[in-house]
Amino acid sequence: MKNLSQMLKQAQELQGKMQEIQEQLTELEVTGTSGGGMCKVILNGKGMAKSIHIDPAIVTPDDASLLEDLILAAMNDARVKADERMRDEMQKLTGGLPLPPGTPLPF
Repeated sequence: MKNLSQMLKQAQELQGKMQEIQEQLTELEVTGTSGGGMCKVILNGKGMAKSIHIDPAIVTPDDASLLEDLILAAMNDARVKADERMRDEMQKLTGGLPLPPGTPLPF
């Protein structure tokens, strides 16, 4: 029974740490770029867009599709970076315990 109570205590500690990470993710900012830095997107750690910056030099009516592509590429770049940061934080929390591929983070 001592093992069970110790496991429950560890589970509660893990849950508390998970909550802390969730809160930190909303404050985390990652910047994705495309077009050599001409388009930048900032996401928080949960993947929500916070801002977009577009260099005025690339804004022309004829290049609307290029601009759309640059925004998408920058958003995807930022999302990949946010996922990597979240995965790093989760590995710290789990002590490097490998998680199965495709495990949604946070759980």
